[in-house]
Amino acid sequence: MLHNVRQQQKREEKRIRQAEKALKSRRLGIYLHIPFCKSKCAYCDFYSLPAGDKRMDAYLEALCAHITESAPYLRGFTIDSVYIGGGTPSYWGEKRLKALLKVVRKELAPANDCEYTLECNPDSVTLKLLKTVRDLGVNRISLGVQSAREEELKAVGRPHTFAQAREAVALIRKAKLDNLNLDLIYGLPGQTMETWQESVEAVLALKPEHLSLYGLQVEEGTPLYQRRGSLDLADDDALADRYLWAVNRLAQAGYDQYEISNFARPGRASRHNLKYWTLQEYVGFGPGAHSDFGGRRYSYVRDVNAYIEGVLHGGTLLDQDDQIPPQERSAEYLMLGMRTVHGISGQEYRNTYRMHFAPVEEKLRSFAAQGWAVEEEGRWHFTPEGFLLSNQLIGLLLEVREAATLEQVLGKQ
Repeated sequence: MLHNVRQQQKREEKRIRQAEKALKSRRLGIYLHIPFCKSKCAYCDFYSLPAGDKRMDAYLEALCAHITESAPYLRGFTIDSVYIGGGTPSYWGEKRLKALLKVVRKELAPANDCEYTLECNPDSVTLKLLKTVRDLGVNRISLGVQSAREEELKAVGRPHTFAQAREAVALIRKAKLDNLNLDLIYGLPGQTMETWQESVEAVLALKPEHLSLYGLQVEEGTPLYQRRGSLDLADDDALADRYLWAVNRLAQAGYDQYEISNFARPGRASRHNLKYWTLQEYVGFGPGAHSDFGGRRYSYVRDVNAYIEGVLHGGTLLDQDDQIPPQERSAEYLMLGMRTVHGISGQEYRNTYRMHFAPVEEKLRSFAAQGWAVEEEGRWHFTPEGFLLSNQLIGLLLEVREAATLEQVLGKQ
């Protein structure tokens, strides 16, 4: 009898060890949303708002409490990326960031090689802030430059100058932070090919490790959308010319394109952002933050007051919560994978989702004939010209996938 009990205990201990090992092999990203800005940019449709110290302090309390109460469910995972985005986290201030990072390190215990990214605006960067966050783990800065031209920055309500951006980069280097991303936007009001080229050359002179180039989106509900009829905006052909020029120029400068909008020195691709495009797990905290964890996608309410109330006093926190079936994951694999230069693989698709890839591949071959896609070493990805049409082309791939899925299901009946 005793022997049987001991054998059962040993089997249970072995099962626990195996489960712990499996968890540690699952790598997890953490996103922390700081929704406060000095002012709202004219094009921004992210959840952000200006706020005073009282609300920012209440938010710190709620965010730290939410992390603390969630931490037991995340233990055992290897947390290899922490991304503090916004909003403007640097505007939130050094003391609040320090308190937040201490809670993250204590409760979540990220891996020793964790990539910690902090988003900043040039006008709210100080050497003291940079040294404080560096000492608490931050090793990557993402700086919203957007343009090197003052008139273009003013046209969309950016609160900084390019001179401040140069000063911020100097402070980042002085703080001994050697992983820097700079954001730029093409298609700003009044921008020409010549001023776009000037901006690209100006940021290349700052020698960042990473560059993100985004086409301006005039989103409904933004101040820019309300003024769209009076703005000097580029047409699609002009935007395409600027994008393709930049892709070639960055390649010449030693930056590898690894996603539609992202370029990096070798080894400096954003670990956290790659999680989104390669269907890895991540957990978000904060109003409007999204998560993909445990086979579910969920998000929190886009209201800072409701979020604070939900965490601290038990109000409603969730905005959406969906179980993702395998067939929907197969669509995400195509949609997100084709955003990257790594692309998609027929073998991965068949093995993971047990679905036919031949119809998708046939469509990809038709894209290749137009110069929009290419197959390399068994993987398909878009060319720069294909990336320009990615929304339409991915839509066509999803239509083919849906028809093939229906045919496969009917064939089994």
